[in-house]
Amino acid sequence: MTIKRGTYEASEWTSEPDDRADVLIIGSGASGATVARHLSRAGMHVVCLEQGRWINTHEFTGNRREYELSMFGPWSKNPNVRGLNEDYPCEVSDADIVPVMYNAVGGGTVHYGAMWPRFRPSDFRLRSMHGVADDWPIDWHDLWPHYNQNDQDFGCAGMPGDPAFPPMATPPMPAHPINDYGRTFASGMNKMGWHWWPAPNAIATRAINGLVPCVRYGVCESGCPNGSKASVDITHWPRALRDGATLVTHARVSQIMTDHKGLATGAIFLDADGTEHRVRSNVVVVAANGIGTPRLLLMSANSMFPDGLANSSGLVGRRLMLNPTPMQIGVYDEPLSSWQGPAGQNVHSFEFYETDPDRGHVLGASWGTMPSGGPFAAAQIAAQAGKPAHGEGLVDAVREVLGHSLILWMVTGDLPHESNYVDLDPVLTDSSGLPAPRVHYRQDANSDALIRWHLDRGREALIASGATSVIDFPAMPDQPGHLLGTARMGDDPSTSVVDRYGRSHDISNLFVIDGSVFVTSGAVSVTSTIAANALRIAHHMVSTAAEQVVPA
Repeated sequence: MTIKRGTYEASEWTSEPDDRADVLIIGSGASGATVARHLSRAGMHVVCLEQGRWINTHEFTGNRREYELSMFGPWSKNPNVRGLNEDYPCEVSDADIVPVMYNAVGGGTVHYGAMWPRFRPSDFRLRSMHGVADDWPIDWHDLWPHYNQNDQDFGCAGMPGDPAFPPMATPPMPAHPINDYGRTFASGMNKMGWHWWPAPNAIATRAINGLVPCVRYGVCESGCPNGSKASVDITHWPRALRDGATLVTHARVSQIMTDHKGLATGAIFLDADGTEHRVRSNVVVVAANGIGTPRLLLMSANSMFPDGLANSSGLVGRRLMLNPTPMQIGVYDEPLSSWQGPAGQNVHSFEFYETDPDRGHVLGASWGTMPSGGPFAAAQIAAQAGKPAHGEGLVDAVREVLGHSLILWMVTGDLPHESNYVDLDPVLTDSSGLPAPRVHYRQDANSDALIRWHLDRGREALIASGATSVIDFPAMPDQPGHLLGTARMGDDPSTSVVDRYGRSHDISNLFVIDGSVFVTSGAVSVTSTIAANALRIAHHMVSTAAEQVVPA
């Protein structure tokens, strides 16, 4: 085998007819990087195809004057707004929530807030406990050691002993200071007698895994210009490359190939000029997120798999979950320095996480606080409160909010419905002419009731902490980018796409490892759980490598 090792632009890629990787990974985000790092360390030759590019920390605008305006253009989380060649648009006219994502080395970890909570044990047993959704084929204890390892690999800063969770290993770094606004909110929670805790973040408080200590810019959700946030282009890919992995950028996969026996044989990808390339491999791993993964499986339909790969159940693309996330702004008389990071979360609460039938809905939400941003964000907040949109009135409104406010967000649980799904749009295409994903998502009555209930409780907590006014956003302007459930795992091939180890029921050397495999959504930031499950799958792939069926 002569496949080159290292990093290449897709246009530079060449391979010989007899080249074959051990494992081909499609997508370089949290799950793809986790598997690439572990399999490379185990001696496998991994090739990863990423349709985006490397982004250097100096490119991020979070420490520049144009920062807030740039978030409405080239650094927007919404690919339909960014419109970069490496993006693919999403058809969202039938969607109540617009999915957000990022295509680059590191994927969504470039733009996530690095909030690092875990699922709770109940998240894996909703059918058994509450008669809704389905149980996972695994439980919390199956992920426990992998959660602990990923805390080390990503560089988690947190305080041990949170009573909201079962016992867990001490994070490798101490938690971030909770700032004036965190202490203020915590005082209100204390008055209410409600749970709160210094929140865990995959943001460095000391040098670790290529990261440098946080300087508290408070811009974590738009790329960290200091290199303190655990995006996997910093924490994982350098190690995987040192261990012999190959990473090809600007490589847009158009099809996963299969042979006459129904095994995956590799992938076809297009470079930025539209030139077609092929990579052959023994195993194919899809890590393209809960929108991109079903899109690719459906685009790979052929005569043997006319409805798309791994789709004998008809569930590829179905049961999309997006975790509707409302937020509130508490405005205070006293200065709170509430532009400071991390952002990231400051303190979090699981007081109302579990289902309580007396509330009139199932599921719950996690709460967290974060900084409310700079002057442009303050103007948006003021506008939501009905303040003047221009002139001296706007200046006074911004002065009232800027540095005197905090964000309270609420990640809510989302039920899986087959009526919420991703398919291929018949008209819209990406810059390579490939079909764009079409997103069908309607927020259900349970989510409507859940959000109303939590906004009422959040208002109580904010007022108790001294807020003079509370501004509701029933939908956070930028939803958190949780793209889940569209290739769900399960033991029964008729009701799931992959087995408990992410292996397709239909194609024994095709794996899915991202949030697509989630059976339920949880009500927290999901990256920690996505990465823990990917690491669990990677361990299984290594331990069963000798038994893996591969193409001839």
